[in-house]
Amino acid sequence: MAGSALRRLMAEYKQLTLNPPEGIIAGPINEDNYFEWEALITGPEGTCFEGGVFPAKLVFPSDYPLSPPKMTFTCEMFHPNIYSDGRVCISILHAPGDDPMGYESSSERWSPVQSVEKILLSVISMLAEPNDESGANVDAAKMWRENRTEFNSIAEKLVRKTLGLPTNL
Repeated sequence: MAGSALRRLMAEYKQLTLNPPEGIIAGPINEDNYFEWEALITGPEGTCFEGGVFPAKLVFPSDYPLSPPKMTFTCEMFHPNIYSDGRVCISILHAPGDDPMGYESSSERWSPVQSVEKILLSVISMLAEPNDESGANVDAAKMWRENRTEFNSIAEKLVRKTLGLPTNL
């Protein structure tokens, strides 16, 4: 199984290299191991994350693409759909099939037709439009709903931090 996963990951890497989507750079951390990738995601224009460059890591299972990878931001993040340890919580990364909680339809969850590019584009969309009803970070979800000004201020500080700029302005 790992052989077909490796071939798929190599093909996806080639595609991302030849035709990279705007705002995304991604590939294996080391060409000896295609099952661990790093990515740089640029904060979407017109959002409180605009201008930031957010590093993340993707770890692929040996049965990829039958099972989804795990994605974790490796920088500090404050967002309704990102756990405090950086793990990303969006439907596309949830195991295929029916949601045991009944929240997501099976069509929103992982399927083998998804790709690294689709995951990363979904994460950019998530940064722009959080799902505050299914919060991985309850404090961020509550602030997003109730105090957008404070949320935006925290996000702007994180953007500055990703760029190595002072955050105490």
